[in-house]
Amino acid sequence: MTNLASLGNGNGEEKKSRLSIYIFGAIVIAILAALVVPKYAAQFELGGEIFLELLKMIVVPLVVTSVMSGILGLGDVRKLGKPGGCAVLYYLSTTILAVVVGLLLMNLIRPGVDSMEQTALDEAAQKGGKKSAAREKIVKSLEEDTGLEQGEIAEIFPQLKGESKEVSSILKNLVLMLFTDNLFGAAAQTELLPLIVFSIIFAGMLTTMGSRVGQLTTMINQVNNALLTFIMLLMRIAPIGIFCLVAGRFGEAQMKDEFVAELQKVGGYFVTVVGGLGIHALATLPLIYWLLTKRNPFLFIRHMLQAILTAFSTASSSATLPVTMECASKNAGVSKRSTEFVLPLGATINMDGTALYEAAAAIFIAQAIGMDLTLTQQLIIAVTATLAAIGAAGIPEAGLVTMIIVLNAVGLPVEYIGLILSVDWLLDRFRTAVNVFGDSVGAAVVDRVMTPGSTQSKG
Repeated sequence: MTNLASLGNGNGEEKKSRLSIYIFGAIVIAILAALVVPKYAAQFELGGEIFLELLKMIVVPLVVTSVMSGILGLGDVRKLGKPGGCAVLYYLSTTILAVVVGLLLMNLIRPGVDSMEQTALDEAAQKGGKKSAAREKIVKSLEEDTGLEQGEIAEIFPQLKGESKEVSSILKNLVLMLFTDNLFGAAAQTELLPLIVFSIIFAGMLTTMGSRVGQLTTMINQVNNALLTFIMLLMRIAPIGIFCLVAGRFGEAQMKDEFVAELQKVGGYFVTVVGGLGIHALATLPLIYWLLTKRNPFLFIRHMLQAILTAFSTASSSATLPVTMECASKNAGVSKRSTEFVLPLGATINMDGTALYEAAAAIFIAQAIGMDLTLTQQLIIAVTATLAAIGAAGIPEAGLVTMIIVLNAVGLPVEYIGLILSVDWLLDRFRTAVNVFGDSVGAAVVDRVMTPGSTQSKG
């Protein structure tokens, strides 16, 4: 197993490259094991859960201390406006671009047209159930994947309580997500947005108090450094943990005949969505990176590979956040103050892959049931998918919840969400990987804006 403690020495690049290879190899071996011996592969689920819990355990303290450390590193809270505005503009722009890619591909390839016989549609409707039953199925899926109780899920996803089609209602929910009446409650439920808002305000206040809070600011930075060191320790066991995660989930799916068999049924949809995610991750985002930083985007992808593979394995951008920050700072040479401020924000509101998937899924369902969507309806899907993705939590299968909003926006029957349920868990991993890569590109872009005269050491 590679020793990450020595990343700073001459062998650092070689060791980081070896770790990426180990992680990739672990994923490949896990998938093969799930296909050949699914019963035994599924038994590794416990090891995967332990690794995932270790990652999630550090997310809340890391977000709070890293955002505070990033703000304190600016030296003057008035300097926050430019990088903050740049980050939000980047996130919004790339999310819209992702939605456009998804809509274009679905309209060009049209994988849903004549793809389902009536019996298959009836089975899908039965699997999805009526609207209330569909919600119950999604809540149950979230309970299994996140360990949260139904009440906690309802608080995180207020859209599960109703069916409002108004964009204003979505915007209202997004604004309310910024605040909380109980910081400890938000921390317990991993509601990152209110924690980020508090951290920005609190750290901004500290920058105005000078030497009176010198010990407190020093402690915040020291705690943040200690947490980053803890992440380096976790990465030592990353290949083992990731093998257990992938083997357990894929093995379980193969035992239920939800892997190869279901891919055959909705293969066109699956390939189209993955193709769209690939275009966004390998063309759109690299082009943006190259245009704004004038650096090799594919070298940057190589530096971020550990985080991308971890995102695929965990299906959670929040759980992957510690690894993303480590890769951006240590591997790609993005400044600490950019990674500490931009990446936690991105893991919460930047969901390019989720937005693309939701727009594509809505079009697919419409095509499968023979419903012709007008240009206006598709524009409504684009806007709603963008807003819903911003409000999606960084946990496994959160996109299913916000999918309800998108379907309701154009009057598509929620019960036909059953058409995509069987492969959603797998697509979730691809879109999470795209989300995480998009976050890291955002950090590099904002870093360039914050220090235009500097050059990153890598990437």
